[in-house]
Amino acid sequence: MALYLIGDIQGCDDALGRLLQRIDYSPSRDTLYLLGDLVNRGPANAAVLRRLMSYGDSAKSLLGNHDLHLLSVDLGIRPLKAGDTVQDILDAPDRRALLDWLSQQPLALRHGQCLMVHAGVLPQWHAEQTLQLASEVSAVLKSPQRGQFLTEMYGNLPDRWHDGLQGMDRLRVIVNALTRLRFCTPQGQMEFQAKEGLDAAPEGYMPWFDVPNRQTAEVMVAFGHWSTAGGLWRSNVVCLDTGCVWGRSLSALRWTPGTGVDAVQQGAWIEEPAA
Repeated sequence: MALYLIGDIQGCDDALGRLLQRIDYSPSRDTLYLLGDLVNRGPANAAVLRRLMSYGDSAKSLLGNHDLHLLSVDLGIRPLKAGDTVQDILDAPDRRALLDWLSQQPLALRHGQCLMVHAGVLPQWHAEQTLQLASEVSAVLKSPQRGQFLTEMYGNLPDRWHDGLQGMDRLRVIVNALTRLRFCTPQGQMEFQAKEGLDAAPEGYMPWFDVPNRQTAEVMVAFGHWSTAGGLWRSNVVCLDTGCVWGRSLSALRWTPGTGVDAVQQGAWIEEPAA
């Protein structure tokens, strides 16, 4: 049995198919962990969702910001934007099944010593707290309050966490950290404008994983979202968004399950060109 982490697919089903063929993926034997942004900007969004749905429990997916955007578009909460390519899902005869499946996916997962999110983790959160906070959002997305939540989800404030947050302010901070975060201050104040590489932090900010004494430093955190930082692989952090939708590659990390971070570090990095 092998475990694979795969970065942002964003509708690039051909590249995903080639990558899975290259690693000889078998849903009866192996497990995939998809790190969010399954759809949008690429050409075959419905095909990606159908493929992952067909693998059942052998493919475990996270929600990214583009996935949440699609759920909002589906309900008429947000319009399609220039560059959106999800019309194939909206026009699909199985639209409802595809979108209902998408809405059931979590915002964080953990396997052993590997914590998986789409974008980032605030420095005050430890791994189990991150999972618990992610589950609060998932519960709302699975409830009749999904539409109200998605309507109020958008916005940059509050831009930092404190334990007394309640209601939509609380949920918005959780969503923004897990699906949008790149840079923050040492105190955990988030910044959402800068989207370039690790050295593009605005004054007073730093990559979230470089904050001293962040509470998730004791586990491996795997994430996507940040294509300009893609390929980052350190002792306790790995970024698997390598810009497939921008013409670069779709990447996977293969590792043998173990009890420590070293089990992840001994994995193999695999890349498949986008075209």
